[in-house]
Amino acid sequence: MSEDFQKKVIEIINEKIKPFLQADGGDLEIIRFEDKDLIIKLKGACAGCPGAKYTLKMGIEGRLKEEIPEFGTVIAENF
Repeated sequence: MSEDFQKKVIEIINEKIKPFLQADGGDLEIIRFEDKDLIIKLKGACAGCPGAKYTLKMGIEGRLKEEIPEFGTVIAENF
């Protein structure tokens, strides 16, 4: 996995995903990359939300795969 790959993922998260989560009282923290997968920690309202798994897969992972087709998966460390 290249540094450009990581930078692109971080850019999408900071510009397109975090503002959406923060608008609802949530947030996420990037823990680490494992090849093309991303390990995160859900924070705020997202950490205890019953819809967090949907947000994780359909929202965060789906958006990243739209923009970076070779992206792997998002794994929440605190699930």
